[in-house]
Amino acid sequence: MNSTILMAVMISFTISVVLGPVVIPFLRRLKVGQTVRDEGPESHLKKNGTPTMGGILILIAIVATSLFFVKDYPKIIPILFLTLGFGLIGFVDDYIKVVLKRSMGLRAWQKFVLQILVTAVFAIYLLRYTDVPLAMKVPFVDGMYLDFGWMNIPILFFVVIGTVNGTNFTDGLDGLASSVTVLVATFFSVVAIGTGSGIEPITCAVAGALMGFLLFNVYPASVFMGDTGSLALGGFVAAAAYMMQMPLFIVIVGFIYMIEVLSVIIQVSYFKMTGGRRIFKMAPIHHHFELCGWSETRVVAVFSIVTALLCLLALMGV
Repeated sequence: MNSTILMAVMISFTISVVLGPVVIPFLRRLKVGQTVRDEGPESHLKKNGTPTMGGILILIAIVATSLFFVKDYPKIIPILFLTLGFGLIGFVDDYIKVVLKRSMGLRAWQKFVLQILVTAVFAIYLLRYTDVPLAMKVPFVDGMYLDFGWMNIPILFFVVIGTVNGTNFTDGLDGLASSVTVLVATFFSVVAIGTGSGIEPITCAVAGALMGFLLFNVYPASVFMGDTGSLALGGFVAAAAYMMQMPLFIVIVGFIYMIEVLSVIIQVSYFKMTGGRRIFKMAPIHHHFELCGWSETRVVAVFSIVTALLCLLALMGV
């Protein structure tokens, strides 16, 4: 067991670190640079041209590592599928935006339909080919599970797509989504190992891939993960939670994802209702703190500390 965990982390970390100096210059030559919004924080304008689509590094590391263990750990298959499925949606979106130079990328409805299809395949696999119930473990209550019957299916769609988009909104500062998610992946790894759930190779692989990616993604970032990475990570978090019957724990360990997406929903809704007034200086909420005077590195540090504390709290609730 210990060798499996160590191997998964080290293989994934090594792939990510070794591929970085190869993939990043390649992306730069392809001119797949980030275009920063003019209405965003002024300090972000210097990020224009920084290569994006770096999530390819994360995906390759996770997939390659998982293939080493998939024969002995078949429960990683649905997690790998949801991670890769959402990663490919993000890749197509990034490719259209930065390579084909169509600023819109995938249209909102196209992205939503693809997300529904990927989630549907995951749900069908879960129901037909695994023995994992959709009943959800209640945090801090030993042995208690919530089972909503047929409503478990629409709830699954809501949780998966909500988590994926929350992770996507979190990817707005150098190292933010990577730092938060490496902590969440570590939390799932600890629980997977402790409960013998059989998914620890992929949770450890994600942690290793993100540690390697952070070497290139911390401030000042030499590469961004793009939707390729952020959507894939959201898929991983949702799938890992469901494979351990822990979607309710996403509210705790994924609190940052939740407030990021809620800040956007609240801002847009309030703006439309009041004819142009805003609650936050800018959404997602990490930009609000920047415009309040926080440095980019401070926002990342505080959000990471909050996530670390909440992961410890969630461990108490397992």
